[in-house]
Amino acid sequence: MEASKILVVDDERLIRWSIRERLRQEGFEVVEAGTLADAMALLQQGVDLMLLDNGLPDGNGLDALPAIRLAAPDVIVIMLTGTNSVEAAVEAMKAGAWHYLTKPVNLDELAVKIHQALETMHLRREVQVLREVVSSPWGPETIVGQSHAIQNVRQLLGKIARTAGSTVLLTGESGTGKDLAAKVIHYGSARANKPFMNITCSALQETLLESELFGHEKGAFTDARAQKKGLLELAAGGTVFLDEIGEMSLGLQSKVLRFLEEKTFKRVGGAQDVSIDVRVIAATNRDLHAEVTAGRFREDLFYRLRVLPVELPPLRDRPGDVQALIDFFLRRFSQELKKPVRAVSPTAMHVLAQQPWPGNVRELRNAVERAVLLAESEELSLDDFLLASTRTTHVHAQTIVLPEDGIDLDALQDELVRQALARTSGNQTRAAQLLGLSRDQIRYRLERMTTPVAQG
Repeated sequence: MEASKILVVDDERLIRWSIRERLRQEGFEVVEAGTLADAMALLQQGVDLMLLDNGLPDGNGLDALPAIRLAAPDVIVIMLTGTNSVEAAVEAMKAGAWHYLTKPVNLDELAVKIHQALETMHLRREVQVLREVVSSPWGPETIVGQSHAIQNVRQLLGKIARTAGSTVLLTGESGTGKDLAAKVIHYGSARANKPFMNITCSALQETLLESELFGHEKGAFTDARAQKKGLLELAAGGTVFLDEIGEMSLGLQSKVLRFLEEKTFKRVGGAQDVSIDVRVIAATNRDLHAEVTAGRFREDLFYRLRVLPVELPPLRDRPGDVQALIDFFLRRFSQELKKPVRAVSPTAMHVLAQQPWPGNVRELRNAVERAVLLAESEELSLDDFLLASTRTTHVHAQTIVLPEDGIDLDALQDELVRQALARTSGNQTRAAQLLGLSRDQIRYRLERMTTPVAQG
């Protein structure tokens, strides 16, 4: 089991030394601070328990307790003070301290209290995790639809969840539900009572991503003031979900491959191997075969990840599931947003079911959420879905001429983009803000338009 980290905060160096040496004999990892300022900085690096002296050069420990609880609500605090006062002890407990000891500290008693406190903390965390598992909404039934393709996916995810922990590679277009599939696997497995950690590989630079995954040692780089555990360590016994792994650099790919092969890694700046039992689920919307051919992705890592491959189908390949998805999201958002919306009109449902939904399930979900949010009756009409795109963007739908024989939502969306660009003199960023879209979504729509848009 990983050693618990204890922060000893006292301005007397000899006291810190005696406590440190005793706690190290007990198997704890110990860090020290002589001031409140240094203690708050170390607190951000992650500790399990704090021994806090009441009288410090830059403040009173008792007065600092509210700020400590706010910065690190899960950290256990044991107060140390030279005042043997019942009133002071009660005040400390009310402020959030777990226990109160007077100086000179009896080191045997201190060790016992620390073990008791940490045992209580671990039990509370296990109870919380178990509660989350019991109330988890991530069962296979969360993947909505009755199409042959989605039934196969549900069945495959159930089988994978029952396996010991082989690596899984989820592929498919953006918005197809790869993150949901990862949670279904984790919470349906024997690892469900352990952590589920996820990270988007494209969101961080290579050095930061490496530190987030593997952790780092004190002094490994600028601002590395203390040792930090990475997601792999924090997820011990559970699952790590590496989303958008196709964006990972070749250098970091080699380190991930080593971990998958040997189940060990080194923290950034470290020399000692760390062994961890954790399941890795990776996901990408890229064609990794093509990435391997282009030399942007390691072939050996690709096959190591692809022990259990799962392809999530795009929504256009499962059009029969659109109505079930709309009904599902309608119930969900009606409850969440406290709106008495009960149904979607047959006309609206027919039109929505015919759309290609290039953003897949994510785009459909967002469309239903906007419609419910802006609905004024218990039944959503097609106008509610159109108004969901116009009321929040301040782009006037009245300028769009709708055909008598039906509505082309793609053409309507293109027209809204044109109007937004016209209002912003071609500024894509401002147009995206008007429409509630990202700049990438604006660019995507511009690329797929058949009629070019003049931009200033």
